[in-house]
Amino acid sequence: MTAVEQRFREFKMPDVGEGLTEAEILKWFVAPGDTVTDGQVVCEVETAKAAVELPIPFDGVVHELRFDEGTTVDVGTTIISVDTNPGAGVAAPQAAPAAGKAAAGEAAAAVAEPEEKEGRQANLVGYGAAPASTKRRPRKPQPGRSEPAASAGAPAPQEPAPARPEAAPAPSRPEPSPELNGRGRTARPLAKPPVRKLAKDLGIDLETVTPSGADGIITREDVHAAAEAVQAARETPVAAPSEGVTAVGGRERRVPVKGVRKATAQAMVHSAFTAPHVTEFVTVDVTRTMKLVADLKQDPELSGLRVNPLLLVAKALLVAIRRNPDVNATWDEDNQEIVYKDYVNLGIAAATPRGLIVPNIKDADAKTLPQLASALGELVTTAREGKTTPAAMSGGTITITNVGVFGIDAGTPIINPGESAILAFGAVKLQPWVHKGEVKPRQVTTLALSFDHRLVDGELGSRVLADVAAVLERPKRLITWA
Repeated sequence: MTAVEQRFREFKMPDVGEGLTEAEILKWFVAPGDTVTDGQVVCEVETAKAAVELPIPFDGVVHELRFDEGTTVDVGTTIISVDTNPGAGVAAPQAAPAAGKAAAGEAAAAVAEPEEKEGRQANLVGYGAAPASTKRRPRKPQPGRSEPAASAGAPAPQEPAPARPEAAPAPSRPEPSPELNGRGRTARPLAKPPVRKLAKDLGIDLETVTPSGADGIITREDVHAAAEAVQAARETPVAAPSEGVTAVGGRERRVPVKGVRKATAQAMVHSAFTAPHVTEFVTVDVTRTMKLVADLKQDPELSGLRVNPLLLVAKALLVAIRRNPDVNATWDEDNQEIVYKDYVNLGIAAATPRGLIVPNIKDADAKTLPQLASALGELVTTAREGKTTPAAMSGGTITITNVGVFGIDAGTPIINPGESAILAFGAVKLQPWVHKGEVKPRQVTTLALSFDHRLVDGELGSRVLADVAAVLERPKRLITWA
């Protein structure tokens, strides 16, 4: 390895998930000339599963950002190069000139070897012209000569000799204004990564947010307040096209399909046209379950936890799986096998600003009700903040989708790839119901279970759905069946 290769280290796009092949660069947190330390987050990328912040694994000064924001980059491709020894000069590619031209030789040794990769050209140590420099015309290289050394006290030249006659000179940096930092760009607002993600999801520019936290740090409350102000100021539903959106004739918009939306589309098409779907429905009186939810909210053991009807639906499904374990399986097409699983990673479909994601609760079947409530609350909060990791969305065995939160009674959900079934939980509504021989107003909901008919036949699917309904109708069965 040459001295130059040892000095300039490259950080490549890692595989932040399980077998992902590409990721889109959402935001750079550094620029050329910035000092970085081992473990510092340098950019945020979006994969087909989640938005992830990437830390740099070494110290140094940013030499070059290889891609712009919004670019999709293959895993293993260099995205940033770092000068790990910015105080040292780069060795000249040729021997020093003869005696009598020592000064010219010293200057030539301070100039980096022109880079052939990607048509880039070398620059002086420091990587970029000083902010107050002016743009100069490139000088044609003369054979057998080195650039003259800078005289003592004179500013260093701002433009190196081009690597090729046709290469354009590197642009000088603009003079910074009082509102800009020393590198000629706007100072980055102070905010923690979750707050930045929240602002991104809500479409809020942190530059416009007034901080209220200590030392000028922007808080979640500041972002929410800014979002409310923006919403209140909107007088018309027609909004200007956002970045990446192409307006067509003022009546259509074209948005690139990428990230979570692209992955979801591909997964749903694959599932719908690979697994033969069967969906069954049942309408059930959940009045007792709703009363139990109200009682559990007053239970000190569940204080501060997320207690809602979805919690008991999840527990009812886990009970049904325990009574009918063969439903918890997957179809292995390559080996022509059915893989039965003795654990349940319970997926919960969550709608986020980035699209639909399905994180799962690992080993949900082994959790008590308080533990399940805690895990469910953490899952939902993490998803809303955009902090769900790819690992949290991998390895699911069965899923629940709560369409009732949108006021929907029922649906035919598509099975999450790699799973055998998905349960849709509809809206709970007060309806006339025959109870103990009389028509009374009762809390009623509809459940829909879609299952893969290759490994779950009608009998098994019906038993699972009937057991879930039975538990929700009489939740005391949780004690005897669990």
